[in-house]
Amino acid sequence: MEQTTEPSLIRKPAQVFGWLAAWAWTIAAVIGGLGLVITQGPLPLTNGWFALFSGISACPLTAWLLKRKAGITLSGWVRFVIAFLIIMLGRLVLKIEGRGTFLIDLSRCWKEGCF
Repeated sequence: MEQTTEPSLIRKPAQVFGWLAAWAWTIAAVIGGLGLVITQGPLPLTNGWFALFSGISACPLTAWLLKRKAGITLSGWVRFVIAFLIIMLGRLVLKIEGRGTFLIDLSRCWKEGCF
């Protein structure tokens, strides 16, 4: 019986894309969240904290530190789901506060900008 392995021609580009996407999300969310915290103040908690923590949870460096220091291994998909859930929780809190909608209103994007 032959043992087959997944071709590295597909696996390697997917890993590189995932790594680049994780770093892109980390940079965008951390800088955006930190910028909101600095410019609008730390309260209420929707002023960038959810974006900041979403970026930190998606960061490959965070995964490496968790693996090295705590022995916890998180896959890229798990980090993505955690980051996504943190952002969704932030959107839900904005909706509950009455300062925004749960989903982004794309019809306003052309007039005012989405973010």
